[in-house]
Amino acid sequence: MPTDLNTDLAALRIEREPETGRSVPVGWIVVVALLAGLAGAGWYFFTRERPLEVETAVVTERTAGAQAAVLNASGYVTARRRATVSSKITGKVVEVNVEEGMAVKQGQVLARLDDSIAKAALALAEAQAAAVKGSMQENEVRRDEAKVTLTRTARLLKDGVATQAELDKAQAELDSLEARLAALGEQVRVAERQIELERTNLNDTIVRAPFSGVAISKDAQPGEMVSPISAGGGFTRTGICTIVDMRSLEIEVDVNESYINRVRPGQDVTAVLNAYPEWPIPARVITTIPAGDRQKATVLVRIAFRELDPRILPDMGVKVTFLRDADADETVSMQPVTLAPKAAIRTEEGGSYVYVVQGDVLERRAVRLGGPDGDRVEIQAGLRPGERVVLAPPEAFVNGAKVVVR
Repeated sequence: MPTDLNTDLAALRIEREPETGRSVPVGWIVVVALLAGLAGAGWYFFTRERPLEVETAVVTERTAGAQAAVLNASGYVTARRRATVSSKITGKVVEVNVEEGMAVKQGQVLARLDDSIAKAALALAEAQAAAVKGSMQENEVRRDEAKVTLTRTARLLKDGVATQAELDKAQAELDSLEARLAALGEQVRVAERQIELERTNLNDTIVRAPFSGVAISKDAQPGEMVSPISAGGGFTRTGICTIVDMRSLEIEVDVNESYINRVRPGQDVTAVLNAYPEWPIPARVITTIPAGDRQKATVLVRIAFRELDPRILPDMGVKVTFLRDADADETVSMQPVTLAPKAAIRTEEGGSYVYVVQGDVLERRAVRLGGPDGDRVEIQAGLRPGERVVLAPPEAFVNGAKVVVR
């Protein structure tokens, strides 16, 4: 039976469901969602309120009856008596009896140098002196003999036995011996002075402490050469050790010449060592050095500690506060006085205000000011001790702004 080709091909066709629309890949949906999330995060990051970075200081309090400050300065602790001890002569060190931190007394032996040459020179001088003294004794005997001969010749001349020439010869011999004895006497004195010199040279091989104090450095070791002057191309030491008299410690500060009129001898000072910031040390002004430094535009001021302490060491950094005289200070109060840094105060339209940090928020607060106190100012109203104020606040600050302390 013949077949219809079209019918057979139609039987082989697969029926498909009609497409209602093209589907969107899932990956594109995820990418679009991520981009939208990033855009939202960026918008939030750039439009959100950022906290301002500020530098703050703590409001302090001056105790009742304390004097107000007129000037602040910084300097160093110095020793008025300080010496690098050396020998008077050049020699090799054979013994060192000092260590860093050791307390020494005046006259204490710090080191010894090789004294073999000095001892030999002293022995030679003593031998020379002994030889001169022996020669002098011999000439004294001959002088006594010459005196006897002169007396005998004079008697013989009187008796007519001796001649005048013999008498003159005896007199000349006596005069010669007297002159020789005088010369030998001078040689004996020279020999004695030479002995003293050699003893001094021998004593100079011993290095002693010039004053009582504390050794702060040990500069030589046994076997090294030491000299009072620099020599040997750097291989010769110029000192044995450095001694400081701890009783002579004082403070030296450079004061700007614009404020030197606030300093006077005898003025009360409060010193604070950088190593002990919570320890105020009473002090007083010794004097103002009558010369200025043209390069730094400063004047050197010497300050004495009212009482020394073992914690005070040479070359320590120190901050000092010059105080106003109590009898001339109108700001002295029998009540505690609140103090704030001058850098925190802003003035606007005749009024003063500060920015106080409350947690992480700024609070603008009006204050009533009193007199100055160094780099601080008295606060009569508006602040309490312990609060933190912003230093050098810009005009762009607003009340309630968020901040982070630097």
